[in-house]
Amino acid sequence: MGMLKEFKEFAVKGNVIDLAVGVIIGGAFGKIVASFVNDIVMPPIGLLVGGMDFKKLNLVLKPEELDAAGETIAAVTLNYGAFIQNVVDFAIVAFVIFLAIKGINSMKRKEEEAPAAPVAPPKSEVLLEEIRDLLKK
Repeated sequence: MGMLKEFKEFAVKGNVIDLAVGVIIGGAFGKIVASFVNDIVMPPIGLLVGGMDFKKLNLVLKPEELDAAGETIAAVTLNYGAFIQNVVDFAIVAFVIFLAIKGINSMKRKEEEAPAAPVAPPKSEVLLEEIRDLLKK
């Protein structure tokens, strides 16, 4: 039972829950970025380089064939167009994360630069100072 209790404490900690939320939001953000790259960024780039669709760019290693039974065997291809789109996806996600971390770090620096309010001396010290001042008179 001790191991189950430890696991429960671990799973319910704030850090694990924050991580789970981050993974879920990251997955959704990845879909948004993929759509942005596929539907908005790559079409104009394809148009600029001669109207090509990057998704369809590939290098055929072995062409499509018919086997003895008359069924087609799919071609073996290197899909470098899809790789290019994934690299663009990664670059956009990395840049957005960089901007987010930079913003968070700048907010932390501002908090650190703000001077802390002076700590009030304890009551006993204040009383001793008052006694000292009275004795000086």
